[in-house]
Amino acid sequence: MNPIVGVVVSLLLLSAPAQAQIAVKLGVLTDLSGPYADLSGEGSAIAARMAIEDFKAAEKGISATVVSADHQNKPDIGGAIARRWFDQEDVDVILDVANSGVALAVAQLAKDRDRIFLASGTASSDLTGKACSPNTIHWTYDTYALSHGTGRALMQAGGDSWFFMTADYALGHALERDTTAVILAAGGRVAGSVRHPLNTSDFSSFLLQAQAAHVKIVALANAGADTINAIKQAGEFGVNANGTKLAALLAFITDIHSLGLKTAQGLILTEAFYWDLNDGTREFSKRFAERANGRAPSQIHAGAYSATIHYLKAVEALKSKAALPVIAKMKAMPTDDPLFGKGSIREDGRKMHPMYLFEVKKPEESKAPWDYYKLLATIPAEEAFRPLAEGNCPFVSK
Repeated sequence: MNPIVGVVVSLLLLSAPAQAQIAVKLGVLTDLSGPYADLSGEGSAIAARMAIEDFKAAEKGISATVVSADHQNKPDIGGAIARRWFDQEDVDVILDVANSGVALAVAQLAKDRDRIFLASGTASSDLTGKACSPNTIHWTYDTYALSHGTGRALMQAGGDSWFFMTADYALGHALERDTTAVILAAGGRVAGSVRHPLNTSDFSSFLLQAQAAHVKIVALANAGADTINAIKQAGEFGVNANGTKLAALLAFITDIHSLGLKTAQGLILTEAFYWDLNDGTREFSKRFAERANGRAPSQIHAGAYSATIHYLKAVEALKSKAALPVIAKMKAMPTDDPLFGKGSIREDGRKMHPMYLFEVKKPEESKAPWDYYKLLATIPAEEAFRPLAEGNCPFVSK
């Protein structure tokens, strides 16, 4: 080659732009200031950023950023944020949404805008049922898995009469509905229920109605600060004095931390994740705590991490962020990460992995900070989640 030509070619190669990266933006739509802030909140944004770092997205041709916003547990506010993110701010994926009413609105918007919703914090099983969408994957847990885990265990232990204290919005309604189905199928009875507003501070009238029902199980179909306040006030009212047990149908390790083991001991609960399950969960949780003021991650935080990792794998494989192709790739690839292990994503968008039945330790059984749970049972994915054929998801092939 002519020396001059060689120099020119070398200069052109040096001046050529680096290979273009795929730019993806993930929006963590969460509760930053209300009853679910501890169990979701900023922790979900921390977990998503950890996933991007651990995946080494930049080295794999993906420029990934995370933004977050507070939906204030109001579907209209959450919907407005999602609409702005999709229409004006180039957000490709929405994560978390630990409020079922907000999540149902976001799922519809993601479908309308051809974007992706990874419901890593949402409970309602309607997201893979009547409200399922080809643009949504329901990641961590749902009301079917919670009701069948905790409800079945308490029924088998003789808790055959129930009264519900239910948060009056989509989450509470779904928890009560799915748990009632378990109770009735096992020959139990539901004596009644009462519905309370979200973020209730005074449960006295609701607890008096529960006591008057004379049942074996008072079921809390709520979450976050509502669960914490209800359990504390139930103790003050002596609900447990006559052998009645409280069932926390959706409880998180952050709730147990707020309650303290003296108050929470003996509670039976179902979760998808616990920081002390294995070496992988412990390693992640140690790094998370360093960024989260020493707090252990909740199952919602773990779900945000796991969902982000799998999403990035699909984008890398396709070299594209187009919504429906990425969703299809996520469903086609087995899931595998240190927090949930190996799993899969069903046609209806249900992420499949084991669930775990825990009992809260007595104070004297706890040996370290956040050492709160005893593992009672591992529930295989196919038993934990509603069978595909029973969900009536409109786009699932019959």
